Amino acid sequence: MTENATDTELDAVEVEPEEDEPVELDPEARARRDRALAHVRKFGDPVLRTRAREVDRFDDDLVQEVERMGRLMHDAIGVGLAATQVGVLHRLLVYRVHPQAPVAALVNPELEWAGREAETLEEGCLSLPGVHVQVERPVFVRVRARNEHGEPILVEASGLEARVIQHEMDHLDGVLVLDRISRSERKEAMRALRAALDDG
Repeated sequence: MTENATDTELDAVEVEPEEDEPVELDPEARARRDRALAHVRKFGDPVLRTRAREVDRFDDDLVQEVERMGRLMHDAIGVGLAATQVGVLHRLLVYRVHPQAPVAALVNPELEWAGREAETLEEGCLSLPGVHVQVERPVFVRVRARNEHGEPILVEASGLEARVIQHEMDHLDGVLVLDRISRSERKEAMRALRAALDDG
């Protein structure tokens, strides 16, 4: 998903621009993005297939972890990031679907309810460079969690926000978007992934 997407572009959950729609980054932003992406675990790293553990300590270290993840997500031009993507096995995710919104953190998130209405939209992932696949997800969800200070929160999300939360919660269970597509789509996605990793 691109952080600077307009409302009309928000129907695609992706972290990288489409190849036929290049987004020019100034050299400083490109360098910042490259540095941030160097901290993100890529496909093949076992941590991406590992179920994260519940967070039981809400302290300054957790607050700093949330701040670090928020900076990495911002610099990588992403809209969501799970702790497992940076090698930390905590049930923690951060997201921000609109550039002007603050970074939100969900600690130990649990899906309480998902609506029956679903839609299929394109998703990408910072851990799967070059991969853009169509994924079906519920349009409305309700999630219980805690913030980084341990305070209980309830998030009722729809549209892009719901999709981002579900995508990042999948990461906390070791599930990738590749697991939500058909075998033939997965083969095509793996070709794109190999090409992107070879270029990188």
